[in-house]
Amino acid sequence: MARRPPPPLILASASPRRLMLLEQIGMAPERVVPADIDETPLINELPRDLVCRLALAKARLVADQQAEAAVLGADTVVACGRRILPKAETEAQARACLKRLSGRRHVVHGGVALVRPDGPPLTRYVATRITFKRLSDTEIDSYVDSGEWHGKAGGYAIQGRAAAFVPFINGSYSNVVGLPLYETAQLLMGAGLGRDD
Repeated sequence: MARRPPPPLILASASPRRLMLLEQIGMAPERVVPADIDETPLINELPRDLVCRLALAKARLVADQQAEAAVLGADTVVACGRRILPKAETEAQARACLKRLSGRRHVVHGGVALVRPDGPPLTRYVATRITFKRLSDTEIDSYVDSGEWHGKAGGYAIQGRAAAFVPFINGSYSNVVGLPLYETAQLLMGAGLGRDD
């Protein structure tokens, strides 16, 4: 008896970085369907709980409309202690994030969720610890002027100019970019959706 083919994989994300990362490891989804959800943290919600909840909510939203597909959702949160930093949408937000991160350690929390048509949802959580150098006002001004921060968790993109701010990183680099690749690949392969050759 022939094995049933795996369901099509859909990425529930509007992030071009997440698509690029999946393509990098040969696990490109068949389709990309952005999931528009409210990402406001709940009262007293910890960063770890927030990213896992949002990743699952994104995957479930798209899966409700694509019943025969497997849907991958992901979320990234930058936090100093329990303080969750925003996805910077304005120069003022970006500047405030950079000033808070300057000379300090912070954690990038990553959540990944897979909703399948033939089984319970699967989730993974990843934490990456990062130290920023102490930033001068000139460095902050220059980075804000670059516009690279727009829409980025914590107001920076480590794969761009902000790499020059990071003397120390402990954990998954790709998690900071937007998707922890090792954990995502293991999740997909364990569900029979990824390449294992």
